[in-house]
Amino acid sequence: MPPKSTAAPAKEASPLRVVTAAIQSQQFAPVYYLHGDDDFLKDAALRDLLAAAIDEGTRDFNLEQRRAADLDAEALASLLTTPPMLAERRAVVLRDVTTLKKAARTQLDRYLKNPASDTLLLLHSPTGTKPDTALCNASVSLDFAPLTPERIRKWIAHHASTVLQVDIAEDAAQLLQQAVGNDLHMLAAEIDKCASYVLGAHDAANVARPMVDIDAVSAVVGVRRGETVTDLLDAVARHDAATATNLVAHVLAQPKVNAVQVVMMLSTQAFALSFGRARRDAGIPTNRLPQEFFAFLKETGGYPGRPWGEAASAWTKVTDQWSADACQRALQLLLETDMALKDTRVSNEEQLLMSLVLALCATRTRKAA
Repeated sequence: MPPKSTAAPAKEASPLRVVTAAIQSQQFAPVYYLHGDDDFLKDAALRDLLAAAIDEGTRDFNLEQRRAADLDAEALASLLTTPPMLAERRAVVLRDVTTLKKAARTQLDRYLKNPASDTLLLLHSPTGTKPDTALCNASVSLDFAPLTPERIRKWIAHHASTVLQVDIAEDAAQLLQQAVGNDLHMLAAEIDKCASYVLGAHDAANVARPMVDIDAVSAVVGVRRGETVTDLLDAVARHDAATATNLVAHVLAQPKVNAVQVVMMLSTQAFALSFGRARRDAGIPTNRLPQEFFAFLKETGGYPGRPWGEAASAWTKVTDQWSADACQRALQLLLETDMALKDTRVSNEEQLLMSLVLALCATRTRKAA
């Protein structure tokens, strides 16, 4: 039998780093507990662990994937005590592990006190499930929380490079994130399309490695630089009604954007500007605002349509153009529009958003002190 893995990594380690380290070293813990609210990363980690730990040729014999609720104690015990066949290890995946019946859970807890060294047990919990403390303590706990916008930008480059074997230019990754948002499933699909697009011209160009540039993203996703929802947010923030109204139709025409999403991002921006105005009124100098905004986003978890650092920088430039009264008026307008958009009798989202943008741009007062 192979030796047991080394001790579990420190709790603060990134789950992606833990998985990568295990795969690279081929040293696997006997039990991993995959939980958290990012199903894309969770499922990708599960696939990667299985691909690295279980030989493809014997997978039919050495891989069992079951729904926990379907297992009684006897069936679970059989799964956990069956030895590998013609291989050094086997794997058992228990999905929705917290739905185990009482007797089966007792059997699992007994096993976790002394797990087999030749079995890789992967315990999986779906999004929205509270982490099970006992399982966390008895395994290598991998908490897949949603990535921050900053990390999403890095993930785009990492996914393109490692999974699709293409590079992506920084401005192309920026445009892709602005156009698609923070949904990793949708981002992965669009990156795959962009990779296919550039691979078609790769051989003809005779370059070492294909590059997804901003033109490729524009062609595939259907959005050009200067016409994203982020550009609309910036135009509203600086009270540029002409630019903002021209952008409304372009933004709503994008396949991954709707009016409710735009209002949510405008609301995050309005709350941030209200917070920034309050900090300025409290005597915080302008050069301190980026750190203040970053802390605000970290605490609230709001999604500003781009990495937090970029949003903080953009808001710092315009905070002094917003008075406390203007911020409150903006929040009221956003609430009214949100309610109107959710009214099933309303059909013209573009008209509502256009009216909102004009009203927000009209809130400008003379520059605050």
